[in-house]
Amino acid sequence: MQAGYKQFCPVAMASEVLCTRWTIVLLRELVAGSNRFNDLRRGVPRMSPALLSRRLKELEAAGVLERRGNGKAHAEYHLTKAGQDLRGVVEAIGVWGQRWVEADLSLDNLDASLLMWDMRRSLNVDPLPDRRSVIEFHYEDQPTSRRSWWLIVEADGHVDLCSVDPGFEVDLFATTDLRTMTSIWMGLSKVKAERQSKTLHLEGDTGLAKHMQTWLGLSPFAVEKKKV
Repeated sequence: MQAGYKQFCPVAMASEVLCTRWTIVLLRELVAGSNRFNDLRRGVPRMSPALLSRRLKELEAAGVLERRGNGKAHAEYHLTKAGQDLRGVVEAIGVWGQRWVEADLSLDNLDASLLMWDMRRSLNVDPLPDRRSVIEFHYEDQPTSRRSWWLIVEADGHVDLCSVDPGFEVDLFATTDLRTMTSIWMGLSKVKAERQSKTLHLEGDTGLAKHMQTWLGLSPFAVEKKKV
């Protein structure tokens, strides 16, 4: 870890643990329930694997998390009591960002893989049929390799995310651009409004299309209103 602040103040001491690059974002993933290395990587796709390993070791040394299992492929990372105590800190930072960071600045930082991973995690399966449902998202403005994504919701509620065609019949096609879908997920816009403005096109199962705003699930901070 970098040289500390050399101050006895609890804020300074906590900052030595929490304010290194990527640490708060990594804690966001751990608080959200990701505990395997590859799942954590999907939540922080622009963080190098080497730096991720380093930050996990630092948080373990600080008593924030514990590593369970042997080998990177089978290891799981779980928050300790001290780590669980950071949930409110992470949530407070997210609330502040939702309220006070300008929407245009947020929407300048678009990432299809992160958006789809977040959507997969927050999906509300309750309104969906008691069968497999496959929803394909097609982002017209993205490179070919990142243009199509599939959310697969099994009858038991398990949700998978694929960036390669899984081969299942698609129930609903959602065609849009990445900025529009990110805006909906962040609570800055709504499905109905984007459909009316023709920036979101839905084709397929009418029930899935009608209730998309409900089953889509949103960012946990979407309920916070912008102050700027």
